[in-house]
Amino acid sequence: MRILLIAYEFPPSPSPQSLRWTYLVRELDRLGHEVHVLTVDLGGETPGLPLLPDSVHVHRTFPGLLRGALAFHRDYRMRHPRPPRIAPQADTPAEREAVVAPAAAGSAPVALRPPRNWKQRVSEAVQAVAGQLRFPDIRGEWRGYGRRRLRTLMASVRPDVVISSHEPATTLELGLAVRGSGVPWIADLGDPVLAPYTPRRWRARSWRLESAVFRHAAHVTVTNARALEQMRERHGGDTPMTVLTQGFDLAPSAHDAPDDVFDPSRLELLYTGSLYAFRRIDALLAALRADPRIRLSIAAVTVPEAILAAARAAPQQLRLLGFLPHRQALALQRRADVLVNVANDDGAQIPGKFYEYLGAGRPVLHLAHDTDLVAARIEALHRGWVCGNDEAAIAARLRDLLQARLEGRLDHGLSLDTGQVREHSWQQLAITLQDVLRDVAGGVRPRPADPASG
Repeated sequence: MRILLIAYEFPPSPSPQSLRWTYLVRELDRLGHEVHVLTVDLGGETPGLPLLPDSVHVHRTFPGLLRGALAFHRDYRMRHPRPPRIAPQADTPAEREAVVAPAAAGSAPVALRPPRNWKQRVSEAVQAVAGQLRFPDIRGEWRGYGRRRLRTLMASVRPDVVISSHEPATTLELGLAVRGSGVPWIADLGDPVLAPYTPRRWRARSWRLESAVFRHAAHVTVTNARALEQMRERHGGDTPMTVLTQGFDLAPSAHDAPDDVFDPSRLELLYTGSLYAFRRIDALLAALRADPRIRLSIAAVTVPEAILAAARAAPQQLRLLGFLPHRQALALQRRADVLVNVANDDGAQIPGKFYEYLGAGRPVLHLAHDTDLVAARIEALHRGWVCGNDEAAIAARLRDLLQARLEGRLDHGLSLDTGQVREHSWQQLAITLQDVLRDVAGGVRPRPADPASG
């Protein structure tokens, strides 16, 4: 089958949606399909992302004036790198220990001093202002360039099926341009177009676009059952829908975590992922005071200023690892005592990192105000513990886990193998997606696999 994927978020972007489609594209190629990807040229490289086979055809296009200028700057910096700014300028030893970022692969983290420099802040401010004028944000400046390239690819590639990877909503607008061509279109909704965080100025347009998706898409995929129910309530049951969760790799590339990252005399908690106003860990930070032998490490590109301040105030219990290459983050997940997952306010959203955690084979501590899909899954699988997201409840749970860790029984009573969660592996998810593709494309079969590749 010949597949054309429209994906703004694709390597070198390290976003969850980029990882989702990098893995799925890789697995679809392994299943024998010819995959083409229409994406943007964002410049530079991101270490540690999954490698794609040469047989995948990636068509990069100009992202727009602002993002294009940033891509040019990234490429320039790749050719003319600056030496890293390591932390002799940090104010105190405590501050140097409080804020760290990864060094070269296989070595321990080295301290870097936040905040981001003035050039980064100016760039973010300019993009934010420009995003006020573009739907749904600054990524919308790709719309015209992407549409022109899409017309060319539809004629030259002649795909059997087209897929839009949302977000951003721009990819759905491009997917709608396929209607009338006779080629079926699948919309992959990572999140609803009209979400609680959608700016007020774009809410009406988001609703119109989401409604158009359900009128014209041959099939819609969502990441969890609650999102499916929400879309059914909004748009009825005429459009076929399938749950295609985020996932984990059954055979991740080898990458050893540094031996000295975690202290065997502590209870080592690890959180990898982004933090938002709708996904908060304030109660967990306060609960760390329950015992000085409990330490939380956070791997995130950026964190709120309040967390920076907390790290400076308690450097022995809160470490900020900064950005970690994907493979290094996976390696650390496999070494931590407990992996922390924090529920979103919106129950129709499940952080993609939860599925990575399932593949790591370590216990998960899930923090949520109410019972949600993740809590139910953890309890059914005996994969870890569910705790109310308030200081008292978390502190009590952490004391119990510390004692269990010190007595060597932290994993007792849990089932941590990957066999029982294989349905969430990228390998199995690609097979599910293949069934959807065959259905909408009328049973087109994959091209014969290359014997030399096996």
